[in-house]
Amino acid sequence: MNSLSDAFIPKGKIRSLYIFIIAAIAFVVILGIWSAFTLIGKMDPFFLPPPTDVVKTAVSLFSQGDFIKDIGITVFRVMAGFVIAAVVALPFGLTIGTYAPVSALLEYVVSFIRYLPASAFIPLFILWIGIDEPEKIAVIILGSLPQLILMIATNVRNVPMSMIEVSYTLGTSKASVLWKVILPKALPDIMDTFRTVLGWAWTYVIVAELVGASSGIGFMIIQSQRMMNTSNIFVGILTIGFIGMIIDVAFKICHKKFFFWNN
Repeated sequence: MNSLSDAFIPKGKIRSLYIFIIAAIAFVVILGIWSAFTLIGKMDPFFLPPPTDVVKTAVSLFSQGDFIKDIGITVFRVMAGFVIAAVVALPFGLTIGTYAPVSALLEYVVSFIRYLPASAFIPLFILWIGIDEPEKIAVIILGSLPQLILMIATNVRNVPMSMIEVSYTLGTSKASVLWKVILPKALPDIMDTFRTVLGWAWTYVIVAELVGASSGIGFMIIQSQRMMNTSNIFVGILTIGFIGMIIDVAFKICHKKFFFWNN
């Protein structure tokens, strides 16, 4: 089931080498389309700079060192806010998904909060806690926490009831079924939930850095926009994409390593 001839069988698998090759082809095609639009003169470089200009700009930004600091600050903000949100969301999501009274008490409140745009709270956070790091982290927490709670609750609800009933017959108590059955079964899906919401957290941090920030990738992007430097903007956006892809791959590797029985 690892050959290319079997690739289109529903839920079939292919070798890691084939995955790498196909993914590389996809990037090459995108780069080719981008180059075709810019290098043959069909697009004004001010609006869409050619890949060569973006590469030169990237080399210049990384050699200066300030951009590396911006990347480090942004990564810190994302991970700090996301880790806090994840630590808080896990027990809430587990109990909401497991116990009906807790679900009745909290789920609709969390659903209400989930639809409140995190970016709209930026002016309030600036008034409440200033424009330093806690404000940026608070935006990420507000944007990530409700999503995590509800998605983890859904992961828990997807645990088959038959598995829980079998655990009762084997002597598991109702008090310990959450830790001995529900949590271990839901953990692979919860890790996928973390991976998904962490991607959203990057959106929140960039929005937070566009207002009242003096550092970070978002700050660099807004400064470049004011100076009409399109290449810098592209470098900032593509850097976020590469960092996100690396994090995504790391999550997938951890998923295969720790939950190999669920792959």
